[in-house]
Amino acid sequence: MACGGFMSAPVCLIENDENGKLHVNKKAKDILDGIHEPVVVVSVVGLYRTGKSYLMNRLAGQQSGFALGSTIESKTKGIWMWCVPHPNKKGHTLVLLDTEGLGDVEKGDEKHDTWIFCLAVLLSSTLVYNSLGVIDNMALEKLHYVTELTENIRVKAEVSQDEDGSTDFMRVFPSFVWAVRDFTLELKRGDKLITSDEYLEGSLKLKPGSSSQNEQYNLPRRCLRHFFAVKKCFVFPRPASTQNMRKMEKLTEKELDSEFLEQANNFCCYIYNNSEPKTVTGGQTVTGTALGNLSEVYVEAIRSGKVPCLENAVVSLAKIQNVCAVEKVMQFYVNEMLTIAQLPMRPEELSDIHKIAEKKAIEVFITMSFNDIDQIYQKELMGKIHNEYQDMCQQNHEASRIQCEEVRQEVFGKLEKSFSDGSYLKPGGYRQYRDMLTQLTSDYRAKTHSQIMVHLRHILKQRQRGLEEQNLLQKQAFKDMERTHDEYVNQIISQMKREQERMRRDNEQVLEAKLKEREALLQQDFQQEAARMQREIENLEADMNKQETSQQSTLSKVVEGIGTAATFLLPGFVPKAVGFGLSMLSKLF
Repeated sequence: MACGGFMSAPVCLIENDENGKLHVNKKAKDILDGIHEPVVVVSVVGLYRTGKSYLMNRLAGQQSGFALGSTIESKTKGIWMWCVPHPNKKGHTLVLLDTEGLGDVEKGDEKHDTWIFCLAVLLSSTLVYNSLGVIDNMALEKLHYVTELTENIRVKAEVSQDEDGSTDFMRVFPSFVWAVRDFTLELKRGDKLITSDEYLEGSLKLKPGSSSQNEQYNLPRRCLRHFFAVKKCFVFPRPASTQNMRKMEKLTEKELDSEFLEQANNFCCYIYNNSEPKTVTGGQTVTGTALGNLSEVYVEAIRSGKVPCLENAVVSLAKIQNVCAVEKVMQFYVNEMLTIAQLPMRPEELSDIHKIAEKKAIEVFITMSFNDIDQIYQKELMGKIHNEYQDMCQQNHEASRIQCEEVRQEVFGKLEKSFSDGSYLKPGGYRQYRDMLTQLTSDYRAKTHSQIMVHLRHILKQRQRGLEEQNLLQKQAFKDMERTHDEYVNQIISQMKREQERMRRDNEQVLEAKLKEREALLQQDFQQEAARMQREIENLEADMNKQETSQQSTLSKVVEGIGTAATFLLPGFVPKAVGFGLSMLSKLF
């Protein structure tokens, strides 16, 4: 099950600074900045000393990595990260996050634990909760952090009173996997064998009645049922003897309990096959770079005493990502042009190089940009590429002029010297001058033909043919721009369709979970809650229909915006280049 790896060992992603406040570790951020492909983020949370880190090492395909401990002290501090190539999803990175153990009595900071739990939820596509023994009321009470999520996380910046908050949370929260360690019971209900998933569902059943005791009992169960659309459970027997448990990192698979090993392999296979790439509100897939920026946005909100808001985080993330994307794509375009173009060269050759570099740059921008619905940054990029290409055209003209001048001095130097020493002032001198001029002109044309004369003749013909020829060139420029526009539109449409498909699947997943919850409530005779759930289902279905219409409108807006950017840039393109060429020609002749 080895995955290989980008990193030989985990690094700390989020830790406490000298003032005790959370901050993002620069080394980890730099690693994420270098990952431009989608990420599948799996976090593990749970009480300290429950074997969380061992599961993450298994997912990384390694015997060791995340620190294991054999004493009563919590080993992991903050949130640690390990990035490895995804074993099943080509072109994706598996990001494993091992969190600090919750409930460490020596630490004694309950709010710190709450924020660690919240960050794990916010950053993950799959959240693994690790506990020991059985899923009973005590185990659920220890998972009280889930009951505090609505107080510490906001999905939208503004929420109306009649809006269903659980649907919003369910859309954006990760899938939930409960890993029960050192499980010794038989999976039976009465005389009937049950699955581990049925064991979890049974443990989350609500108690009827409205007493405060029942409400307290139901609260963590209701939160798990309402916040997480996908819930999965794995039960693990004790992996080895007490003596061997102290050296888990050194144990071979043969020394592990066979049933534990089977469950561990099933757990890894499930995570590999079912954990989705991380997305944010709107269905946009998150890359490693975006994950690093998202971590900073959330941590900064916590540091400043605010409640992290997913909607605001997406806005902040879009600005950070797109400013960076424009800058890096421009560097990419310039490097491509400078690597291939050897000035001076024929204008049509430079144009061909520009087309190729521009196409590659657009592809890179699409992979790096984020939520640029109004094409603000795309227009900025197209404008900068256009200006950079015009500057290169001018450099090409100037290089051509300099080269022609150097050749002229080299070739006609003999003629100037003969003028200076009076060689043509004696009888027959004019004939010698004429023959020499003819010969030198021929030499000059031969030496400059491949570099510049073709271009000069082209401009001269253009000047002679006037507006008709300029119109033909402008039509060609329009065709080139249309080609670039069509390629960009196709790539944007493909990306948006993928995001819309992901949103559709997420909504269907939420709808399925709510339908299942309604049936469970009816079976348990929770009529009032079942009626409320029915209203949530109806609101969700209406919202899904509204989103379908909105997505088509957004798609049309995007295509229109790209066309506006193209026509905005095009009019001055050809006249500027041609005008410069004609002025250059007038200086040379």
